[in-house]
Amino acid sequence: MEEQKHTDKITSTILSSLCYPPLPKAKAKLTLLKSKVICCKLYISESQNAKVVDAISHIVQKDPEVVLLSKFEDDHYNRVRYTLASYIVNDSSTGEVKLSPMRRVLLEMTETAFSTINLEMHTGTHPRIGVVDDMSFHPLNQATMEDAAQLAKMVASDIGNGLQVPVFLYGAAHPTGKSATAVRRGLGYYQANYMGIQWTGQVLPDILPMKPDEGPDHVSRERGAMMIGAAPLPLSYNVPVLSKDIPTVRRITRRVTGRGGGLPTVQALALSHGDDCTEIACFMDPDHVSADQVQRQVEQIAAEQGLEVDKGYFTDFTKDRMLEKYFEIVLAID
Repeated sequence: MEEQKHTDKITSTILSSLCYPPLPKAKAKLTLLKSKVICCKLYISESQNAKVVDAISHIVQKDPEVVLLSKFEDDHYNRVRYTLASYIVNDSSTGEVKLSPMRRVLLEMTETAFSTINLEMHTGTHPRIGVVDDMSFHPLNQATMEDAAQLAKMVASDIGNGLQVPVFLYGAAHPTGKSATAVRRGLGYYQANYMGIQWTGQVLPDILPMKPDEGPDHVSRERGAMMIGAAPLPLSYNVPVLSKDIPTVRRITRRVTGRGGGLPTVQALALSHGDDCTEIACFMDPDHVSADQVQRQVEQIAAEQGLEVDKGYFTDFTKDRMLEKYFEIVLAID
């Protein structure tokens, strides 16, 4: 109880420090099209409890300066992804990010997730290391990767030190540019701990195998740890393979990825998705690979194994559509 009171006090102090008056509406609209915009994808380990998902969504919806671009829920994965966007303001003398409405909102969303979700009670077919599993920042419009990395590190400090949760940085937010995949492999992220297809309860040891970049070295079994990074915005596309033969679908998945000699920039996971389906969840650089190429590659390799494939689907918008939707929503606000 005392520990919770201490955490709440720290959080209150952080939130107070992040309060600022909104920009005058006329000025905001005049400068909007030239503003720097950052997109954040926030992945939370819960989708089956609608009240929790809605409560977290409401935090974004009540702030007119932060836009909820999309929300993707999957009951089998028991996971929800919120895609947010907002402007940033740089310091005129140093060029560093000094203000972002999204920083405060992300802290509130994270705190709400921690107060309503217990990782020890969570089961899903998607890997995760914590209640708030991942937070990735991506530059839009006039923003740079350095802007995204600075904001990522600011939020990592807020959560790691303020909420006392281990945070691992990746991509442009990491001092050496360490990839998200490298961090995950070091943490055993890809190793299911139940029936070979599900992640249930806490999957990390109490003493972490790697030193976090922010926050404590020990991990709470109720909250877990999290990753925060900055990277170019990927395109996400899932392809359903009509089979429960996960080892075979994993072999197909590897042949599709750039690492396995397949399509360049494609990263993918084979995940159980219901009684008769295994999904190949893909991330790709849309400047180098299209979803149609991924679909054809999966279909071709699966046919060699005698497996049928359904038409894949996007789980989020393209970069251009995100920016277009952001401007549509913000300019419509009175």
